[in-house]
Amino acid sequence: MEQFSTDVVVLLMGIFLLCGVLMTKISARAGVPALILFIFLGMILGSDISGLIYFSNAKVAQMVGVLALIIILFEGGLQTQWKHARPVLGGSIVLATLGVVITTAIVAVAAYIVLDLGWLEAFLLGSIVGSTDAAAVFSVLSGQNIKQKLTSTLEAESGTNDPMAMFLTIIFIEWILMPEISAWSFAGKFFMQMGLGVLFGFGLGYIASKTMNKIKLDASGLYAVLSAGFAIFIYSLTAVLGGSGLLAVYIAAMIIGNRELTHSHSIFRFHEGFAWLMQITMFVILGLLVYPRDLLDWDIIWKGLVLSFVLIVIARPIAVFASTIFFPYSRNEKLFISWAGLRGAVPIVLATFPMLAGIDNSTLYFNIVFFIVLSSALLQGSTIPFFAKLLKVNGPPVPKRIHTLELVSMDRANAEMLEFEVSEFSPFAGQLVQTIGLPEKTLISAIIRKGNLVMPTGGTKLQKKDILYILTAKEQVANVKLVLAEELLK
Repeated sequence: MEQFSTDVVVLLMGIFLLCGVLMTKISARAGVPALILFIFLGMILGSDISGLIYFSNAKVAQMVGVLALIIILFEGGLQTQWKHARPVLGGSIVLATLGVVITTAIVAVAAYIVLDLGWLEAFLLGSIVGSTDAAAVFSVLSGQNIKQKLTSTLEAESGTNDPMAMFLTIIFIEWILMPEISAWSFAGKFFMQMGLGVLFGFGLGYIASKTMNKIKLDASGLYAVLSAGFAIFIYSLTAVLGGSGLLAVYIAAMIIGNRELTHSHSIFRFHEGFAWLMQITMFVILGLLVYPRDLLDWDIIWKGLVLSFVLIVIARPIAVFASTIFFPYSRNEKLFISWAGLRGAVPIVLATFPMLAGIDNSTLYFNIVFFIVLSSALLQGSTIPFFAKLLKVNGPPVPKRIHTLELVSMDRANAEMLEFEVSEFSPFAGQLVQTIGLPEKTLISAIIRKGNLVMPTGGTKLQKKDILYILTAKEQVANVKLVLAEELLK
């Protein structure tokens, strides 16, 4: 891109973003994951097709990819509700660890046979494609009416299995470069990385949430910037000290997202948009990094198809059934979890590690991994609604969001706007607003009922699933929570 002026580069960036946003609409209508369209955009703009942009810097692509993964995992953690994640936490963790190991081993055997690699090289390739992708899973499952149990399992798995895949990838690279290293020496490194990741995730997540609630900033938008700064800081500090930064980021985001948070609405919406921005940027750059002429080579095509088949049809189902054998999932639920294990940006980013380490056949790894990701996203990503219906794992229909209600923390007015859902078991269902017994200086200012806005009066009867927006004085917040005696939505 050296031949372009600054203005032209900025223009191209604007085109990337505009095309990326428009592609989300196209992908929703066509039933194709947006990541595929972003990658194709990068490939079209690259040197092989249009010749508009020449990009071959794997180091830059890796840096952008890791930064994007931090933001995407952080946003996913913020959206993860502990009440949904807790019942499936055990199964998700086993899938994220044992499941990745099983997948890696089976794909390695296939790679050893098909690609004629050595065992260490074959296991390196298997570890690169061993994890599901958070960006792909979060975006594809968003808005789908699939059982909450399965959605939570897949999201928690994809948010926590990246560290395992990255650990295995780095280990096999080190082993290839230094064959004399003992396999037992890696065990201590594994427990240290995961242990520090959990420790820093919980600790720094708690510190971040307390800081965001205590600090007084001049603009509400600065709280969102502060949270993004914490996400990057938590990853980098954990990684520098030898822990798993990705695991720490996801755990910290869950801690932050499940606590009462000042300016939570602004923070959540900011990270939702920021995550989309990073997805677009990451996939476009990864598309620029690949050369389509290499993917059209028949040798890559048939080998990529065989390995994709092994991964999707053999390795993933075996890993899922073996990992969930002691957890309460039905056969159809396990089959759906197997099919929804999408591969995306993480394997492509990990495929740049051998390139930067100077490993032999690194270009082959990258092209094969890229082909596997494309086939996985196209085949699995576009058929998830079909298989959900076929396997009868649909949940309640997801209502369309037809209202926008801004929640603000009014520091200068000494007031708070709280959001509360009347659950199916709430004693307030069927009661009148005036009989709830809310404290003084408290008002239910609005009710969202089945997607419609209801302006309440004292005689309004509350119904199950009503979402209440309660305006109260700051000194009454604790009393309001005590009266409601239920968990407030964050």
